[in-house]
Amino acid sequence: MKYNRLGNTGLKVSSLCLGTMTFGDGADKAMCKKMYSLSRDKGINFFDCANVYADGESEKILGGLMQQHREEVIVSTKAYYPTGMGVNDRGLSRLHLTRELEKSLKRLKTEYIDIYYLHCFDKDTPLTESLSTLNDFVRQGKILYVGLSNFAAWQIMKAISINNQLHYAPISCVQPMYSLLKRQCETEILPLAKSENLGVVPYSPLAGGMLTGKYLENENSKEGRFTTNEMYQKRYKDRTYQTITKEFVNFCKDNDYDPVALAISWVESHESITAPIIGARNLDQLESAIKSMDISMPDETRNELSRLSITPAIATDREEEQIPISV
Repeated sequence: MKYNRLGNTGLKVSSLCLGTMTFGDGADKAMCKKMYSLSRDKGINFFDCANVYADGESEKILGGLMQQHREEVIVSTKAYYPTGMGVNDRGLSRLHLTRELEKSLKRLKTEYIDIYYLHCFDKDTPLTESLSTLNDFVRQGKILYVGLSNFAAWQIMKAISINNQLHYAPISCVQPMYSLLKRQCETEILPLAKSENLGVVPYSPLAGGMLTGKYLENENSKEGRFTTNEMYQKRYKDRTYQTITKEFVNFCKDNDYDPVALAISWVESHESITAPIIGARNLDQLESAIKSMDISMPDETRNELSRLSITPAIATDREEEQIPISV
Protein backbone atom coordinates (compact mmCIF):
# COMPACT_ATOMS: atom_id res chain seq x y z
CA MET A 1 0.00 0.00 0.00
CA LYS A 2 1.21 3.49 -0.84
CA TYR A 3 0.68 6.40 1.53
CA ASN A 4 0.14 9.92 0.30
CA ARG A 5 0.35 13.24 2.04
CA LEU A 6 -3.09 14.82 2.38
CA GLY A 7 -2.82 18.12 0.57
CA ASN A 8 -1.18 20.89 2.57
CA THR A 9 -1.06 18.87 5.80
CA GLY A 10 1.52 16.55 7.31
CA LEU A 11 -1.03 13.74 7.44
CA LYS A 12 -0.26 10.51 5.57
CA VAL A 13 -3.20 8.44 4.30
CA SER A 14 -3.38 5.19 2.37
CA SER A 15 -3.88 5.62 -1.37
CA LEU A 16 -7.25 3.88 -1.03
CA CYS A 17 -9.93 4.99 1.41
CA LEU A 18 -12.62 2.55 2.52
CA GLY A 19 -16.06 4.12 2.36
CA THR A 20 -18.51 2.83 4.94
CA MET A 21 -21.84 3.80 3.38
CA THR A 22 -22.72 0.09 3.18
CA PHE A 23 -22.03 -0.50 6.88
CA GLY A 24 -25.47 -1.31 8.26
CA ASP A 25 -27.04 -0.82 4.82
CA GLY A 26 -26.07 -3.71 2.58
CA ALA A 27 -23.52 -5.29 4.91
CA ASP A 28 -24.35 -6.56 8.39
CA LYS A 29 -22.04 -6.18 11.39
CA ALA A 30 -20.32 -9.52 10.81
CA MET A 31 -19.50 -8.66 7.19
CA CYS A 32 -18.43 -5.14 8.14
CA LYS A 33 -15.95 -6.60 10.60
CA LYS A 34 -14.51 -8.88 7.91
CA MET A 35 -14.20 -6.04 5.39
CA TYR A 36 -12.66 -3.73 7.95
CA SER A 37 -10.12 -6.39 8.94
CA LEU A 38 -9.22 -7.12 5.32
CA SER A 39 -8.73 -3.42 4.66
CA ARG A 40 -6.44 -3.07 7.65
CA ASP A 41 -4.50 -6.19 6.62
CA LYS A 42 -3.95 -4.64 3.18
CA GLY A 43 -2.59 -1.43 4.72
CA ILE A 44 -5.65 0.83 4.47
CA ASN A 45 -5.63 3.36 7.31
CA PHE A 46 -8.24 5.75 5.90
CA PHE A 47 -12.00 5.32 6.49
CA ASP A 48 -14.79 7.58 5.27
CA CYS A 49 -18.25 7.94 6.77
CA ALA A 50 -21.14 10.42 7.13
CA ASN A 51 -23.70 11.13 9.79
CA VAL A 52 -26.60 10.14 7.51
CA TYR A 53 -25.24 6.78 6.31
CA ALA A 54 -27.71 4.11 7.41
CA ASP A 55 -29.29 6.72 9.71
CA GLY A 56 -26.15 6.82 11.85
CA GLU A 57 -25.61 3.06 12.02
CA SER A 58 -22.53 3.25 9.77
CA GLU A 59 -20.78 5.50 12.28
CA LYS A 60 -21.76 3.20 15.14
CA ILE A 61 -20.34 0.13 13.42
CA LEU A 62 -17.15 1.91 12.38
CA GLY A 63 -16.74 3.31 15.87
CA GLY A 64 -16.93 -0.14 17.41
CA LEU A 65 -14.44 -1.61 14.94
CA MET A 66 -11.76 1.03 15.43
CA GLN A 67 -11.87 1.19 19.23
CA GLN A 68 -8.79 -0.90 19.91
CA HIS A 69 -6.53 1.06 17.58
CA ARG A 70 -8.09 4.51 17.25
CA GLU A 71 -4.74 6.27 16.86
CA GLU A 72 -3.73 4.03 13.94
CA VAL A 73 -6.59 5.06 11.65
CA ILE A 74 -7.72 8.25 9.92
CA VAL A 75 -11.48 8.74 10.08
CA SER A 76 -13.63 11.24 8.23
CA THR A 77 -17.31 12.03 8.52
CA LYS A 78 -19.66 14.73 7.28
CA ALA A 79 -22.75 16.80 7.97
CA TYR A 80 -25.33 18.73 5.95
CA TYR A 81 -28.19 16.46 4.90
CA PRO A 82 -31.45 16.13 6.89
CA THR A 83 -31.33 14.09 10.08
CA GLY A 84 -34.91 14.77 11.17
CA MET A 85 -38.16 16.51 10.28
CA GLY A 86 -37.39 19.80 12.05
CA VAL A 87 -36.59 22.93 10.05
CA ASN A 88 -33.16 23.12 11.71
CA ASP A 89 -32.34 19.43 11.30
CA ARG A 90 -30.34 20.10 8.13
CA GLY A 91 -27.83 22.44 6.53
CA LEU A 92 -24.58 24.04 7.63
CA SER A 93 -25.79 26.36 10.37
CA ARG A 94 -23.80 26.56 13.60
CA LEU A 95 -26.72 24.92 15.39
CA HIS A 96 -26.99 21.91 13.08
CA LEU A 97 -23.23 21.37 12.71
CA THR A 98 -22.70 21.54 16.49
CA ARG A 99 -25.50 19.07 17.18
CA GLU A 100 -24.35 16.66 14.48
CA LEU A 101 -20.68 16.74 15.45
CA GLU A 102 -21.56 15.75 19.02
CA LYS A 103 -23.74 12.89 17.74
CA SER A 104 -20.98 11.70 15.40
CA LEU A 105 -18.37 11.77 18.17
CA LYS A 106 -20.67 9.67 20.35
CA ARG A 107 -21.50 7.15 17.62
CA LEU A 108 -17.85 6.84 16.58
CA LYS A 109 -16.82 6.52 20.24
CA THR A 110 -13.98 8.97 19.81
CA GLU A 111 -12.86 12.29 21.26
CA TYR A 112 -11.91 13.72 17.86
CA ILE A 113 -12.55 13.27 14.14
CA ASP A 114 -9.55 13.49 11.82
CA ILE A 115 -11.34 15.05 8.84
CA TYR A 116 -14.74 16.72 9.06
CA TYR A 117 -16.45 17.56 5.77
CA LEU A 118 -19.18 19.99 4.95
CA HIS A 119 -21.21 17.46 2.96
CA CYS A 120 -22.74 19.95 0.51
CA PHE A 121 -22.87 23.69 -0.11
CA ASP A 122 -25.71 25.38 1.79
CA LYS A 123 -27.18 28.36 -0.05
CA ASP A 124 -29.30 29.27 3.00
CA THR A 125 -26.39 29.67 5.44
CA PRO A 126 -23.60 32.25 5.14
CA LEU A 127 -20.42 30.33 4.40
CA THR A 128 -18.63 32.43 7.01
CA GLU A 129 -20.93 30.99 9.69
CA SER A 130 -20.16 27.42 8.67
CA LEU A 131 -16.41 27.97 8.46
CA SER A 132 -16.34 29.86 11.76
CA THR A 133 -18.05 26.87 13.36
CA LEU A 134 -15.50 24.44 11.95
CA ASN A 135 -12.68 26.71 13.09
CA ASP A 136 -14.10 26.55 16.60
CA PHE A 137 -14.25 22.75 16.37
CA VAL A 138 -10.56 22.69 15.44
CA ARG A 139 -9.65 24.99 18.33
CA GLN A 140 -11.64 22.74 20.68
CA GLY A 141 -9.73 19.68 19.43
CA LYS A 142 -12.91 17.96 18.26
CA ILE A 143 -11.81 17.88 14.61
CA LEU A 144 -8.30 18.06 13.18
CA TYR A 145 -8.76 18.92 9.50
CA VAL A 146 -11.48 20.59 7.44
CA GLY A 147 -12.84 19.21 4.17
CA LEU A 148 -15.48 20.13 1.59
CA SER A 149 -17.64 17.60 -0.25
CA ASN A 150 -19.82 18.25 -3.31
CA PHE A 151 -18.71 21.90 -3.56
CA ALA A 152 -18.27 23.59 -6.93
CA ALA A 153 -14.86 25.06 -7.69
CA TRP A 154 -16.00 28.65 -7.05
CA GLN A 155 -17.49 27.57 -3.71
CA ILE A 156 -14.24 25.88 -2.70
CA MET A 157 -12.23 28.96 -3.65
CA LYS A 158 -14.65 31.21 -1.77
CA ALA A 159 -14.16 29.07 1.35
CA ILE A 160 -10.38 29.20 0.97
CA SER A 161 -10.51 33.00 0.60
CA ILE A 162 -12.66 33.41 3.72
CA ASN A 163 -10.39 31.17 5.77
CA ASN A 164 -7.28 32.98 4.60
CA GLN A 165 -8.76 36.40 5.31
CA LEU A 166 -10.05 35.50 8.77
CA HIS A 167 -7.17 33.17 9.70
CA TYR A 168 -9.46 30.19 10.17
CA ALA A 169 -8.31 26.58 10.03
CA PRO A 170 -7.49 25.92 6.35
CA ILE A 171 -9.35 23.71 3.91
CA SER A 172 -7.24 20.57 3.66
CA CYS A 173 -9.12 18.41 1.18
CA VAL A 174 -12.11 18.12 -1.13
CA GLN A 175 -14.36 15.22 -2.02
CA PRO A 176 -15.83 15.39 -5.54
CA MET A 177 -17.49 12.71 -7.62
CA TYR A 178 -15.06 11.24 -10.15
CA SER A 179 -15.16 8.27 -12.49
CA LEU A 180 -14.71 7.41 -16.14
CA LEU A 181 -18.40 8.32 -16.56
CA LYS A 182 -18.37 11.48 -14.44
CA ARG A 183 -15.33 13.64 -15.27
CA GLN A 184 -16.62 17.17 -14.69
CA CYS A 185 -14.20 17.79 -11.82
CA GLU A 186 -11.31 17.64 -14.32
CA THR A 187 -12.33 21.05 -15.68
CA GLU A 188 -11.87 23.20 -12.59
CA ILE A 189 -11.86 21.27 -9.29
CA LEU A 190 -8.79 19.12 -9.93
CA PRO A 191 -6.71 22.00 -11.35
CA LEU A 192 -7.80 24.11 -8.37
CA ALA A 193 -6.77 21.35 -5.96
CA LYS A 194 -3.35 21.11 -7.58
CA SER A 195 -2.89 24.88 -7.49
CA GLU A 196 -3.98 25.22 -3.84
CA ASN A 197 -2.32 21.96 -2.72
CA LEU A 198 -5.55 20.34 -1.55
CA GLY A 199 -6.02 16.65 -0.95
CA VAL A 200 -8.59 15.05 -3.26
CA VAL A 201 -10.57 12.07 -2.00
CA PRO A 202 -13.07 11.31 -4.79
CA TYR A 203 -16.13 9.11 -4.36
CA SER A 204 -17.97 6.76 -6.72
CA PRO A 205 -14.99 5.67 -8.88
CA LEU A 206 -17.17 2.80 -10.17
CA ALA A 207 -20.01 5.18 -11.08
CA GLY A 208 -22.31 3.58 -8.54
CA GLY A 209 -21.33 0.13 -9.80
CA MET A 210 -22.15 0.90 -13.43
CA LEU A 211 -18.55 0.35 -14.59
CA THR A 212 -18.55 -3.22 -13.26
CA GLY A 213 -20.74 -4.04 -16.26
CA LYS A 214 -23.38 -5.81 -14.19
CA TYR A 215 -26.09 -3.31 -15.12
CA LEU A 216 -25.65 -3.65 -18.87
CA GLU A 217 -28.80 -4.66 -20.71
CA ASN A 218 -27.41 -8.03 -21.75
CA GLU A 219 -26.33 -8.97 -18.24
CA ASN A 220 -28.41 -11.28 -16.07
CA SER A 221 -27.49 -9.74 -12.73
CA LYS A 222 -29.57 -6.66 -12.01
CA GLU A 223 -29.34 -6.73 -8.24
CA GLY A 224 -27.86 -3.60 -6.71
CA ARG A 225 -28.40 0.08 -6.09
CA PHE A 226 -29.62 0.84 -9.61
CA THR A 227 -32.68 -1.33 -9.03
CA THR A 228 -33.57 0.23 -5.68
CA ASN A 229 -32.08 3.74 -5.55
CA GLU A 230 -33.80 6.46 -7.56
CA MET A 231 -30.83 8.82 -7.12
CA TYR A 232 -28.49 6.51 -9.03
CA GLN A 233 -31.11 5.82 -11.69
CA LYS A 234 -31.39 9.55 -12.38
CA ARG A 235 -27.64 10.18 -12.15
CA TYR A 236 -26.77 7.63 -14.84
CA LYS A 237 -29.94 7.61 -16.94
CA ASP A 238 -28.18 8.95 -20.06
CA ARG A 239 -27.88 6.11 -22.59
CA THR A 240 -24.37 7.30 -23.40
CA TYR A 241 -23.20 5.85 -20.07
CA GLN A 242 -24.32 2.40 -21.20
CA THR A 243 -22.27 2.78 -24.38
CA ILE A 244 -19.16 3.90 -22.51
CA THR A 245 -19.54 1.06 -20.02
CA LYS A 246 -19.84 -1.53 -22.80
CA GLU A 247 -16.65 -0.25 -24.43
CA PHE A 248 -14.87 -0.17 -21.08
CA VAL A 249 -15.92 -3.73 -20.18
CA ASN A 250 -14.85 -4.96 -23.62
CA PHE A 251 -11.46 -3.28 -23.15
CA CYS A 252 -11.10 -5.10 -19.82
CA LYS A 253 -11.98 -8.45 -21.40
CA ASP A 254 -9.58 -7.93 -24.29
CA ASN A 255 -6.72 -6.93 -21.98
CA ASP A 256 -7.42 -9.26 -19.05
CA TYR A 257 -8.36 -6.61 -16.49
CA ASP A 258 -10.88 -6.75 -13.67
CA PRO A 259 -13.25 -3.85 -14.50
CA VAL A 260 -13.55 -2.91 -10.82
CA ALA A 261 -9.80 -2.71 -10.30
CA LEU A 262 -9.14 -0.90 -13.59
CA ALA A 263 -11.86 1.73 -13.07
CA ILE A 264 -10.47 2.59 -9.63
CA SER A 265 -6.89 2.58 -10.90
CA TRP A 266 -7.86 5.05 -13.65
CA VAL A 267 -9.20 7.47 -11.03
CA GLU A 268 -6.21 7.01 -8.74
CA SER A 269 -3.76 7.66 -11.57
CA HIS A 270 -4.73 11.31 -12.00
CA GLU A 271 -1.94 13.47 -10.58
CA SER A 272 -4.28 15.42 -8.30
CA ILE A 273 -5.88 12.41 -6.60
CA THR A 274 -4.90 11.49 -3.05
CA ALA A 275 -7.10 8.44 -2.39
CA PRO A 276 -10.23 7.19 -4.18
CA ILE A 277 -13.01 6.02 -1.89
CA ILE A 278 -13.88 2.38 -2.46
CA GLY A 279 -16.97 0.63 -1.13
CA ALA A 280 -18.24 -2.92 -0.93
CA ARG A 281 -21.03 -5.11 0.41
CA ASN A 282 -18.92 -8.25 0.72
CA LEU A 283 -15.33 -9.51 0.68
CA ASP A 284 -15.33 -10.42 -3.02
CA GLN A 285 -16.25 -6.87 -4.01
CA LEU A 286 -13.67 -5.41 -1.65
CA GLU A 287 -10.88 -7.70 -2.85
CA SER A 288 -11.55 -6.64 -6.47
CA ALA A 289 -11.34 -2.98 -5.46
CA ILE A 290 -8.08 -3.43 -3.53
CA LYS A 291 -6.52 -5.15 -6.57
CA SER A 292 -6.49 -1.72 -8.20
CA MET A 293 -3.23 -1.13 -6.34
CA ASP A 294 -1.56 -3.87 -8.39
CA ILE A 295 -2.27 -2.15 -11.70
CA SER A 296 0.32 0.01 -13.40
CA MET A 297 -1.32 2.89 -15.27
CA PRO A 298 1.05 4.44 -17.82
CA ASP A 299 -0.11 7.60 -19.57
CA GLU A 300 -0.80 5.64 -22.75
CA THR A 301 -3.28 3.33 -21.00
CA ARG A 302 -4.92 6.17 -19.10
CA ASN A 303 -5.37 8.18 -22.28
CA GLU A 304 -6.77 5.17 -24.14
CA LEU A 305 -9.37 4.65 -21.43
CA SER A 306 -10.15 8.36 -21.29
CA ARG A 307 -10.92 8.37 -24.98
CA LEU A 308 -13.72 5.89 -24.33
CA SER A 309 -15.62 8.48 -22.32
CA ILE A 310 -16.76 12.08 -22.68
CA THR A 311 -14.05 14.69 -22.19
CA PRO A 312 -15.52 17.50 -20.07
CA ALA A 313 -15.90 20.99 -21.46
CA ILE A 314 -13.07 23.44 -20.92
CA ALA A 315 -13.41 26.21 -18.33
CA THR A 316 -13.43 29.13 -20.79
CA ASP A 317 -14.80 29.92 -24.26
CA ARG A 318 -11.39 30.74 -25.72
CA GLU A 319 -10.84 27.30 -27.21
CA GLU A 320 -8.17 28.55 -29.61
CA GLU A 321 -5.92 29.44 -26.65
CA GLN A 322 -6.80 26.49 -24.44
CA ILE A 323 -4.07 24.17 -23.27
CA PRO A 324 -5.58 20.65 -23.35
CA ILE A 325 -6.73 19.37 -19.98
CA SER A 326 -4.46 16.61 -18.72
CA VAL A 327 -6.35 13.33 -18.53
